[in-house]
Amino acid sequence: MTVAVQASGKVERARGRRRITSRTLSGYMFLTPWLIGFIGLTAGPILVSLYLSFTDFDLLQSPNWVGAANYVRIATADPKFLSSMQVTFLFVLFAVPLKLAFALGVAMLLNKGIAGLPVYRALFYLPSLLGASVAIAVLWRQLFAGSGLVNQFLALFGIQGPSWISNPNYALSTLVVLSIWQFGSPMIIFLAGLRQIPRDLYEAAAIDGATPWSRFWRITLPLLTPVVFFNAVIQTIEAFKAFTPAFIISEGTGGPIDSTLFYTLYLYQEAFSNFRMGYASALAWVLVVIIALFTAFSFLSARYWVHYDE
Repeated sequence: MTVAVQASGKVERARGRRRITSRTLSGYMFLTPWLIGFIGLTAGPILVSLYLSFTDFDLLQSPNWVGAANYVRIATADPKFLSSMQVTFLFVLFAVPLKLAFALGVAMLLNKGIAGLPVYRALFYLPSLLGASVAIAVLWRQLFAGSGLVNQFLALFGIQGPSWISNPNYALSTLVVLSIWQFGSPMIIFLAGLRQIPRDLYEAAAIDGATPWSRFWRITLPLLTPVVFFNAVIQTIEAFKAFTPAFIISEGTGGPIDSTLFYTLYLYQEAFSNFRMGYASALAWVLVVIIALFTAFSFLSARYWVHYDE
């Protein structure tokens, strides 16, 4: 009797293992297209670019191993690297906070229960879908040209506007304005966060005599800090990667006087204009490290200002 029970148990365990193995194989089979795409289109190119960053490669001849020479040049002998980093950090410093502030302001207006909210939400989100396109960048260049619509509008009030995109003092600001215009994505996320704040907190604060400004600083903003943190990290990464507007508005030069030479645009010039693919790969990995350091700092500092439910 005991032997029969033990044998039956072994058979059941064997069948269970076969079922688990079958389900596992089925799962991997369904994952195969994604795995092929990930290895062939993501992981593979990443590893190749890491190898190329230690080589001298001009796309025409075989890569020549140079060790850390590309990284040494970046750190010690490339003034354009410092110039492009300065432009990029200025763009991030101004574009991200202004974009988030504008998105939060619009989200708070939409959160008041106005009629036709889905229509307004879709209209405000539309710039985020179109903002990074070539067509919008071309339109932006026409708007801020010397005889563009912006200066024509200013002329109605007797104001002589500069040629915004041709003046190094204003060229970067036009790209900042374009970035702020693409506020739809963080606005939708802010709106979702605002909907999660209990209304009774505002009612209790109003009964205690709290002003709208006080309610914003003491209720809305503290409870919204997880959403602010998420939007800040995502939008800063996107700002570091900005490329198309600077490329189109400056016609690929980063001008005038390198005032719109974003880091990604400089990387593009090194890779596809100067055919220094190995050096461009090193620049790309430096950007990866910068973004990783920023993200790590953001998560480390979050404990001091991000407030979760618990």
